[in-house]
Amino acid sequence: MASAILAEANFIFAPAGLKIQSILNHNPCRPRSMNPPTDTPYPDDSTLLGSLAPFDGAGAAASFVPPATLFDACHVGVVLRVVLFVQASLGVGAMFGAADPLGWLLLFSMLTGGVLPATLAWLITVCAFKVRLNQLKIQHQWLAGLALGAAAGVYACGLLTLMALQLEAPWWASGASGMLLSAMVLAGLFWRTQARTPAATAARLAELQSRIRPHFLFNTLNSAIALVRAEPARAETMLEDLSELFRSALADPAESVTLAQEILLAERYLAIEQIRFGGRLRVQWSLDASADAARLPPLLLQPLVENAVRHGVEPSASGADIRISTARRGSIVVVKVTNSVPAGGGQPGHGLALANVRNRLYLLHDVQARFKTSCKEGLFQVRLEIPL
Repeated sequence: MASAILAEANFIFAPAGLKIQSILNHNPCRPRSMNPPTDTPYPDDSTLLGSLAPFDGAGAAASFVPPATLFDACHVGVVLRVVLFVQASLGVGAMFGAADPLGWLLLFSMLTGGVLPATLAWLITVCAFKVRLNQLKIQHQWLAGLALGAAAGVYACGLLTLMALQLEAPWWASGASGMLLSAMVLAGLFWRTQARTPAATAARLAELQSRIRPHFLFNTLNSAIALVRAEPARAETMLEDLSELFRSALADPAESVTLAQEILLAERYLAIEQIRFGGRLRVQWSLDASADAARLPPLLLQPLVENAVRHGVEPSASGADIRISTARRGSIVVVKVTNSVPAGGGQPGHGLALANVRNRLYLLHDVQARFKTSCKEGLFQVRLEIPL
C-alpha cells in the first residue's frame, strides 16, 4: 500500500519535476545546519502559489497570457466610465461655442440629446457582438472599434439634424469625432484587459503555479506516510485531495469559476490541514446553495482559507475556529471567511494574499464587487460581495 501511494504521488508531481524520494530524504526535524542549503527564498504566498524550485517563468508566460481583447464593455462600471468620459469631452468641446455659462449649459444640453443615445448605441453594439469582435485579430479589432465610433458619430449628427437642433450637419466632423472618442475608449478598455494578466504578472503566475510551498508539501507527505500503515484509507484520501489541489493550481487559468468549485477546493485544502492540526483546527460551514452559481476568479477562496489557518491556527497552541459562510441577498452573494486570532494577534503578515484577492476580484466584477476586512473582539473576517 505504501509503495502504491508513493507511486501515485510521484505521478502527481511528475509534471513539476518533483521526485518524492528527494522529499522523503528531507527530515524537517534535523537541525537547520544539516539540511541542504538553498539560495531560493520561500515567499509568503499561498500554498498553491508558492515556490519550490527554479523555473523560467518567462518561457511559459505565453501560454498563460490571454489573447488581447478590446470589447470588454459589458460591465456597469465600464458603461458609467465611458458615458462620463464622453460627456466630459462633450462639455469641454461645448465651451468653445458658448460665450457664457448659461449659453454653455444650453449648448451642452442640446448636444447631449444626440451624443448620449449614440454613446449608448455604441456600448450596446459592442456588448452584443463582444464574442465575435474579440475573435478578430487585434488590428481588426481596432479597425472595427473605429468604424463603430464613426458610425456612432454620424448617428449622433443625424439625431440632432432630425430634431432640428442644428442648421448644418457636420457629417465628416461628427464621424471623425466619433472615431477619436472610440479610439480613446478602446485604449482604456485595452489597458484594463492587460491589467488582468500583464506580461510580468503572467510570467510570475506561470512560475508560481508550477511550484508548491515546500513546508506544506513536506507536512502533507509526512502525514500521509504516517497514516499508510495505521489508516491507509485516510492516507489515500489525503493524497487524492492533494492531487486535486495541484491539478487546480496547474490548470490553464480561466477567467472565472463558480463559487461551488471554489468551496470544493477549500474543503479539500482544509481536509488536509485537519489531519495535520487535528482538534486545533475547528471548521464551521454555513453554505447557501442558491449562491453556488456566483462567479469568482479561480483560486480566490483557498488563499483566504489558508490565510485563516496560517494566522489563526498555526500560532495558537489551542488552535482556532474558522467559519466559512455564503449567503444570497437578492442579486448579491456575500462570502465571509472568519477566524479567531490568538492573544497578542500572532505574527503579522505582509497582506500580499489579501491584496491579490482584492485586485483580482475588482478586475473581474469592477464596481459591482466589494472587499472588506475587519478585526474586532478577537475575530478576523474577510467579507466579499459579488454579483450573481
